[in-house]
Amino acid sequence: MGSRIKENPQKIFDLFFEAACPTLAEDDPQVLRQFPPEFDDQDSIQILPKFCFPFDVERVKESPTIQHFTFVLTDMDGKQRFGFCRLAVAFRTCLCILSYVPWFEVFYKILNYIADNLAKEQFTELDVFLSALYLHPVPDLNSPISLEFDLKMTKLKISTEKDPNKQDKRQDPDPGAASVYFIAPDQGKLPTIPESRNLTEFVVAVDANNMLRLYASLLHERRILLTTRKLSTLTACVQASLSMLHPMHWQHIYIPVLPSHLLDYCCAPMPYLIGIHTSFMERVRSKALEDVVILNIDSNTFESPFQDLENLPSDVVSIDFIK
Repeated sequence: MGSRIKENPQKIFDLFFEAACPTLAEDDPQVLRQFPPEFDDQDSIQILPKFCFPFDVERVKESPTIQHFTFVLTDMDGKQRFGFCRLAVAFRTCLCILSYVPWFEVFYKILNYIADNLAKEQFTELDVFLSALYLHPVPDLNSPISLEFDLKMTKLKISTEKDPNKQDKRQDPDPGAASVYFIAPDQGKLPTIPESRNLTEFVVAVDANNMLRLYASLLHERRILLTTRKLSTLTACVQASLSMLHPMHWQHIYIPVLPSHLLDYCCAPMPYLIGIHTSFMERVRSKALEDVVILNIDSNTFESPFQDLENLPSDVVSIDFIK
C-alpha cells in the first residue's frame, strides 16, 4: 500500500474553528466560532474539539509558550485529514484548521495570523481572509501565494505570481502591504533541516541511539508509544519518525496525539504509532499493555521488550554510518 495523503484535494482547508478548554475532564470543549458557518459534517464538529485539548485538563493548566501541534483523522477511503492546532499560553482556547493538505509550517503560520486578528478584534478582516483562502484552489507545488489587503483593510487580493525577492526571503512583506505569504511545499520530497519544523524538533529532542531503536521498532511493526509534556514536540516527533521509513509508509494505527476518550486504543492488539501527553501516562500504564515500546522524549529513555535493533544488519545501525 502507498501513501495515505489524499491526491488532488479540492480545497486548501475544509474547516476553521476556535474551541474553549473545559475545566472538567468529563465536559466537552465548546466551539466558539467556525468557518465556514454552513459546515455540514456535524459528527466532525462534535468530535474535533476533543482533539484540541489532548491532556488532563484538570492537572495541566498552562504552558510558558504557545504550542502548535497536529492531530490526524482517517476518512472512509483511508486518507489522512490533518488538524493543525494553535494552543494559547493559558490553554483557554485552541485554534484549529482542518485540511487534507499536510502543510505543517504553512498552516502554523496562518494560525498565528488568525490569532493576531482575533487579538485585535479584526473579525471582518478575518472573515474576508478565511473566505478567500477557502475558495482559492490548491496551488501547484512550490508555487507562491500572497494574500494582500489594501491600505484600508477592506479588500483582499490573492496573487500566485512568482516574486524572486519574496521567494528568496521566505518571509512576510511589510505590514499593511501583505497579510500572509507562503510557498506551497512539495510533500513528495524528503524533509530537510531546518526547513522542516517536525524533523528539526525530532533531531533536537531525541538522540541518535533512540532514533535507531525507534526506527527498528517501526520496521518490526511494533506497538509504539511516544510521550512528552510538550504537545508541539510530541506531534513533531511522531510525524518526523515516519520519514525514517521512506520510501515505505506506515499502514497501521497512526495517532500523533491521543485525546482522553481514545486512551483504550493503547490496548489494541495490532501495531500502532501513538503520541500521548505525559499527563495521561499514569492512566495508560495502568491498562493491560502487552509488548509495548515506549519512548519518553522528556527523559530520552526507551523501553522495549524486544531486541529489534540488534536484529538489524550492523552496517544499518552504525552511528558512524548514519552520521
